[in-house]
Amino acid sequence: MSSATSSVARVAYLASDIIVDSQPTLPLTSQFAKEYSSLSATSSRRPTILSVPLGGDPGSTLLRNGAAAGLISFTSSAATQTVIRLVLDAAELSSLPLVLHLAVKNDLSEVLLLHSAVPFFLVSRTPQQAHDNSLLASRLARTEKKAVVHAFYDAKYDSVKEIPESEVQPFLLSEKVASTNGVNGYNGVNGHNGHVNDANGTNGVNGHSATIVSPGLELFKLYERAALSTVVRIRRACPPLSLHGSSEPHTVIFGLGDIPPVDIDGVSIVSLSLLTPLLPSRILDVIPSSASRIIILEQLHRWNTKWTPLYLELVNAIHQREVEQRPHIQSVYFSDPAQVIPLAILKLLQAAPSSAPIHLGSASTSSLLSPEVPHIPKHESSYTKILSHVFGERLEVSNSPALVLKQGAIATSPEFALGRVRGQLDQRNELIRSVQKLLEVKEVSPELHKLCSQWVLVKDDDTKSRSVGKELITALESSKLSSPIIDRILALRAHFSTCSRWIIGSDAWSYDLGASGLHHAIASGLNINILIIDTLPYTSRNSADPHRRKQDAGLYAMNHGDVYVASVAVYSSYAQVLQAVMEADRHKGPSVVLAYLPYQNEDAPALEVLKETKLAVDAGYWPLYRWDPVKEAQGKEPFALDSDAVKNDLQQFLDRQNHLSQLVRSKPELATELVSSLGENVKEARRRKAQQAYDDLVVSLDAPPLVVLYASDGGTAEKFAKRLANRGKARGLSTSIGTIDSVSIDTLSQEEYVAFVTSVAGQGEPPQNGRTLFKALNAAALRGEKPFSKLRYSVFALGDSHYWPRPEDAHYYNKPGKDLDTRLEQLGGERFADIGLGDDQDADGPDTGYKVWEPLVWKTFGVDNIEVKEAEPDPITNEHIKAASGYLRGTIAEGLEDTSTGALDPSDTQLTKFHGIYQQDDRDIRDERQAQGVEPAYSFMIRVRTPGGVCTSEQWLQMDRIADEHGNGTFKITTRATFQFHGVIKRHLKPSIQEINKVLLDTLAACGDVNRNVICSAIPSLSRLHAQVYNFAKLVSAHLLPRTTAYHEIWLDKKMVAGEAVKDFEPLYGEFYLPRKFKIAVAVPPTNDVDVFANDLGFIAIVNEQGELAGFNVTIGGGMGVTHGNKKTYPRVADVIGFCTVEQGPIVAEKVMLTQRDNGNRADRKNARLKYTIDRMGLDAFKAEVESRLGYPLAPARPYTFDRNIDDFGWSTGDNGRHHVMLFIENGRIQDEPERDFKTGLREIAKIHKGTFRLTANQHIMISEISTEDVPEIKRILAKYKLDNLNHTGLRLSSSACVAFPTCGLAMAESERYLPVLIDKVEKICEENGLRNDSIVMRMTGCPNGCARPYVAEVAFVGKAPGSYSMLLGGGYYGQRLNKIYRETVSEPEILAILKPMIKRYALERIEGEHFGDFVVRAGYIAPTTSGKEWYDGMGGEGQYREAAAAT
Repeated sequence: MSSATSSVARVAYLASDIIVDSQPTLPLTSQFAKEYSSLSATSSRRPTILSVPLGGDPGSTLLRNGAAAGLISFTSSAATQTVIRLVLDAAELSSLPLVLHLAVKNDLSEVLLLHSAVPFFLVSRTPQQAHDNSLLASRLARTEKKAVVHAFYDAKYDSVKEIPESEVQPFLLSEKVASTNGVNGYNGVNGHNGHVNDANGTNGVNGHSATIVSPGLELFKLYERAALSTVVRIRRACPPLSLHGSSEPHTVIFGLGDIPPVDIDGVSIVSLSLLTPLLPSRILDVIPSSASRIIILEQLHRWNTKWTPLYLELVNAIHQREVEQRPHIQSVYFSDPAQVIPLAILKLLQAAPSSAPIHLGSASTSSLLSPEVPHIPKHESSYTKILSHVFGERLEVSNSPALVLKQGAIATSPEFALGRVRGQLDQRNELIRSVQKLLEVKEVSPELHKLCSQWVLVKDDDTKSRSVGKELITALESSKLSSPIIDRILALRAHFSTCSRWIIGSDAWSYDLGASGLHHAIASGLNINILIIDTLPYTSRNSADPHRRKQDAGLYAMNHGDVYVASVAVYSSYAQVLQAVMEADRHKGPSVVLAYLPYQNEDAPALEVLKETKLAVDAGYWPLYRWDPVKEAQGKEPFALDSDAVKNDLQQFLDRQNHLSQLVRSKPELATELVSSLGENVKEARRRKAQQAYDDLVVSLDAPPLVVLYASDGGTAEKFAKRLANRGKARGLSTSIGTIDSVSIDTLSQEEYVAFVTSVAGQGEPPQNGRTLFKALNAAALRGEKPFSKLRYSVFALGDSHYWPRPEDAHYYNKPGKDLDTRLEQLGGERFADIGLGDDQDADGPDTGYKVWEPLVWKTFGVDNIEVKEAEPDPITNEHIKAASGYLRGTIAEGLEDTSTGALDPSDTQLTKFHGIYQQDDRDIRDERQAQGVEPAYSFMIRVRTPGGVCTSEQWLQMDRIADEHGNGTFKITTRATFQFHGVIKRHLKPSIQEINKVLLDTLAACGDVNRNVICSAIPSLSRLHAQVYNFAKLVSAHLLPRTTAYHEIWLDKKMVAGEAVKDFEPLYGEFYLPRKFKIAVAVPPTNDVDVFANDLGFIAIVNEQGELAGFNVTIGGGMGVTHGNKKTYPRVADVIGFCTVEQGPIVAEKVMLTQRDNGNRADRKNARLKYTIDRMGLDAFKAEVESRLGYPLAPARPYTFDRNIDDFGWSTGDNGRHHVMLFIENGRIQDEPERDFKTGLREIAKIHKGTFRLTANQHIMISEISTEDVPEIKRILAKYKLDNLNHTGLRLSSSACVAFPTCGLAMAESERYLPVLIDKVEKICEENGLRNDSIVMRMTGCPNGCARPYVAEVAFVGKAPGSYSMLLGGGYYGQRLNKIYRETVSEPEILAILKPMIKRYALERIEGEHFGDFVVRAGYIAPTTSGKEWYDGMGGEGQYREAAAAT
């Protein structure tokens, strides 16, 4: 079964050189485009496909592209705007080889506008007829170079006999068939009554003969030839008219539309397939002399003139008969095929003939005349909400869709809106003149005179014009003075207040680019604002019509000289959008704001819109800028570039230009300084290096060359590649090494021997530094090239055979290496050794496979028998870097001064972690920048150290400013209850850290192999107890802080005392610091909101009978980090080892940390955390070592109870009478976005708040210590900015996610940006089962390192590749039990399919008070995890729920 649309689209695709597809109004998507996409995957044809927005001008696109095409097809639904624009260009379009395929639904009103505008007009009712007429129209347009309209009904499905693809082009290009009269089923009447019709118009009705010369005769002959060719090819009739019914009728019905079969005695029905040209002779052929009445039955919802084109055609034909032989003609409309029933036709026949058109059936057509209000896509509401938010009651969208009901469909067109605005402004000017005239009337009272004067003075004020205007209207209405001036003023009362008038240009409902509205608005000089929304995704930019670049509208407007212009993107810079729209409103004249909002369809997730926006802005495709001509008149710079990425690239370019200008001088200023700074040690190092190079050259003269190329993200493949290169040199080979992307195909084709080493990234993809060559190799293979005739190669691939456990995913194992091996052979290369496969699951990991592969390499070169005592250099590890750093100095200071790159030296990036800084790059645009040949978009993450998670209002305001001035405009509350900034470029690092320190905060030890930020519970209701644990957290943090002065020297410009005479000393850490990071948490039962068991060291507060803090139970050995596929790594929850007093706490923390310092695994960072040290030593032995260092045993642990690990949202009052409110901040991101201006709201609170802010480890914020008198104002601000909205599901309130893409360098999948989207779908399942308010702890991370503590969540998702996660179940509700892997690899559909029945069963079968994590264990879905070392036992589910069982 096929639809008419699919049949028409197929013919258009196979027949056309160019297709222009008109897009429907959103949320609909083009049905033609879907068919074209499907055909592109199966057909060898590749026509050029261009898209035109609904309100766009298809005529201009057709005219630009049609002249050079053999055949151009236009596909669209028959929308009013589309047809009208085609009519405007019809004269020029008529001479093109063009088919206009227009889909109709129960209404021909729109398409009939084209009836007399083009040479040929065909109508199809069924899918088969649509298929045949599409072929006929394509043949006719191509051979005769004339336009054809093909209107077809697209609502029906039927079996269609389609022409084979291979026959379409031969059919179109075949020679013309000579016309033959009387072809059965072709020449109009199926041989009705035995009459034979000739092409010259001679008919034989009842023996009469007449010759009628029609002006369309020549066109009809062209149609006949094309129709005959079509009949010969498809062996089916293609009649212009078809007749059925009575052979001697008294009534003939000419039907145009979707008319069902009707059988009535004495009535014949003529269905029209050809509407233009329709010869009178053909009409008269089917009207026998017995007919006394003709009914023209047309499917029309509306028609603007009295008579339709078909009515006039028939009247013209009938008038060629003698008067006495002319039947009466009646015009009848219908809208629904269900109205065409025998009873309705009989009533029509029984009624007296009428000269006026009538409607068939009793249904009123008034509802049909109501225009449909255009749909505004949900994504576009981002901008309309901003306008509403900024301007409130002042906002007037002059082409709002709401106006359609009153003013018709044209109300949304920008050109109509401009005329409307002009009228409103004229009326306001008239109002101003009238008020001024009223001031001159002597009889006006003093009060009224005063109000008139006040309004004239404030008429342009946004606020006062409204308030004073209201007072003036009241005074005028109550005034006893009778004056036509007053009457006129009251008639114009709507214009007292100033409005912010906007015209919105949208692809979806008000497209205007290239039409008159934009240009007229710019030239008008009116005070009007135009917002043009561009929805073209960056990744689709090359497929778009270059003549529709909306960016050019900005340049056009700026060239006018008096127009305010801005280019904005709400998903890139919300603040810049606000600034631009406010500046546009203030500008007294035309303003054009170009707004970027890239999406393919309305279902596109916000995450995709964000990614596309980032790509476009950061690549410079959509620059953010503002142009204010008023500033130019004031002598100021009118242009402001707001794109950070573009500014950074521009700055680097200017710096590079400055450097080059120095080099080309005859006397370079830098040369002397550079040479004079060379110390003797540097000169000696250079001498040794030169000697070594000479020695290597001598050794290599006779050795065969070997090139080693690697692709590596994590460094493992690079390590193996360097090992191979070093061992090759030791055997006398001339070896060189580089990344795979460092060579091109041309370079590679000149090499003789190349060894490739590659690992796997994502879902079987090559690593980042190998993707360019991989793509080039694939493209060369598709072209059938063989450039590697002299290349001999071998590949060593690294992967993990257990990473993808499902059989259907097994091919991802070592996929890049296998693909590379195959592709090189296809391109002509010859293997010198079979591919080697290194598997992480082997006994020695990848070394097992490498030891087999490497000897094969040496055998190829004949050096396998050479005995080499290899003295391979030890790999440089973090331990070496720390020891050589000079207590965390390295060359960080020098790297900050280097403006040639946005990055720091790799070794320095390991050291900056100790300073609270991570180097990152924007991974959303990493591939794009690599394609452009520029370095990654480097930036830095800065993490603040805030012990206990408490900050003052002053500190909050400073963090807010730093985010705006140095970061990406947002900041993050982390799972360590502190602040984190992203997007800080290198030259902003030092100013940012200096400003952090100005408010008595710092970043030292926020990251790195040291004790990190110490966190503690928020406990709002116990103010005194919180003060005690908070002070304890600060004390522990200060006690374990590194003592190096490097932080102050590098960032705060503090100089070293007495040069190097006084050396730094780390009394606790030593020069190697800790083996790995160390985390401490302080929990206060019954709330485990810090997940104390997930930390290396924990303190559980114990309160005595008086409510005072007595001390702490001590926990050790918690940790979250895991490596996918490496079972030597696992999460672990901490063990309770005893009790200590408050005073003993800092010393206990010190001794635990020192025990880890001296016993931790420094050889393998993946097994270096305290949890592994404890499991290796044994818990009792570790505890004994700690107590030995303390000099006393710890006291027995005391009883405690936890019941949750989520935050307590809403208002509470502490025991000191102060108030607190816990706010929900999803995943901790502090930012402004439409309807959620959280960043602004919190800033406003900080300006007035006298207490503190508490950050929680669940990424939320508590506004603390609010005095009773300040509560109303705080509540007012919270309500204004919707910060008090806690109307969320229990699932969402209990969720948490790490940052992941785009900034985290370790991320394998989305997390922060995706978890809210997933929760949207999962919470629907919860609500369906009555669990809206039930808390289920769900967490997500983008990699297995565990920043959001996923391994103690009830449900968790850990990223493995884009869109792919491990799913874990069974964690304890208050963080006391680890979860376990339930499915190793799931995508969103699988997640929802798993959770839906599971949640439903939980709702039905849970016992009182049972939490979800406990239920899935009790119900047998997953086994409980009793210890970290047993985490892998029972993974994959239990019994019938095991992964293998579930798959079957």
